[in-house]
Amino acid sequence: MAATLTMITPDSGADERRRRGLRRMRTVAVSLLVLAAVVYVATLGQDGFWGFVNAGAEASMVGAIADWFAVTALFKHPLGLPIPHTALIPKRKDELGRSLEEFVGENFLQEEIIRDRAAAATISLRVGRWLAVPEHARRAVDEVAEVAGAALGRIREEHVEELVRDVLVPRFHAEPISPLIGSLLEETVRDDLHHGLVDLALDELYAWLVANPEAVAEILGERAPWWAPTRVNDAVISRLHRELVNWVEDIREDPRHHARQALDSMLAKLADDLLHDSATQVRTERLKERLLDQPQIVASGVSLWNALRRSLQASLADADGPLRTRLVAETAAFAERLLADEKLRARIDGLAADAAVYAVDRYGAEITAVITHTVDRWDGKEAASRIELQVGRDLQFIRINGTIVGGLVGVLIHTVSVLLT
Repeated sequence: MAATLTMITPDSGADERRRRGLRRMRTVAVSLLVLAAVVYVATLGQDGFWGFVNAGAEASMVGAIADWFAVTALFKHPLGLPIPHTALIPKRKDELGRSLEEFVGENFLQEEIIRDRAAAATISLRVGRWLAVPEHARRAVDEVAEVAGAALGRIREEHVEELVRDVLVPRFHAEPISPLIGSLLEETVRDDLHHGLVDLALDELYAWLVANPEAVAEILGERAPWWAPTRVNDAVISRLHRELVNWVEDIREDPRHHARQALDSMLAKLADDLLHDSATQVRTERLKERLLDQPQIVASGVSLWNALRRSLQASLADADGPLRTRLVAETAAFAERLLADEKLRARIDGLAADAAVYAVDRYGAEITAVITHTVDRWDGKEAASRIELQVGRDLQFIRINGTIVGGLVGVLIHTVSVLLT
């Protein structure tokens, strides 16, 4: 049997205000009943005008007591008497919970209703208007940066190590890498994407050769014949350095240089071999296996992650840094586009509606089931007390109306009786 769940009020001050309001309305309802009783006793046995007053007072008492019984029977046994079909909420709270669950599911969690509400909410337009204010865009970026920084800080090294060792490495072992590298290299060569990297490498190489002739001379000198005269070696090395500088400069300045064409041809051939040559594929897979079997691969992955995390955290923490400044600018630009592009807003609102419908379809039953499960665990008497506190003040109007309407009906019945006699 499920344990009884004590209901917790979120706002004791609000409950106290409701309690005072309930007491006031109860006092009014009881006062009207007492007034009707006093009038009834005072006019008992009199005829004429006071007879009408007596009949009205009598009917008012009947109406007031009947409605008091009806209202009280919802929450407890009137006068503590175990009268059948009273104290309905404590006795039938479980059925009430199931009915409420069905009501919510049938009337709130339907696809048409969700889509209508999503369309009426104009979520994207409201977001665009809010983000269009510079202070709001900055606030949104600040919040995202704070949450992202905290999330990055909570990722521990052992988690990253487990991810690399138990997920990534086995996945790379199982997945052939030759087709992936071959396709990527083929696309790169076909679209000339590697030319920028080649230009950068040539610029760096040229600058290094020009700035470090001594280092070049030392490297070449180590490979010079031991029996050659030093003067000859120096002259040859100097000439080789100049020719090497000129050759790199020629390649750098000429986009159609034969060395560039040879590199393009070599890369295209390598891409084709990776895709279609079994021997090349076998060698590539063996190289991949040797690399993945190295114990340093996990440590390298963790080190790479730590470096990336520190860099991101530092950038996110710098309120005036380039990353957050850029994010603010992009957020403002996105807000302007949202306000100007109706089709974009329609797509975003559609995606929001689709997400809401998917969530309801997948989790709607679990969401509404919370109502039944929660009500099932409530203590019956306390549940009745809490519900009465919420709606009891309005229910007292039933008693007041019953007193007044009952009196009017009593006068009407007495009038008809007088006319018929």
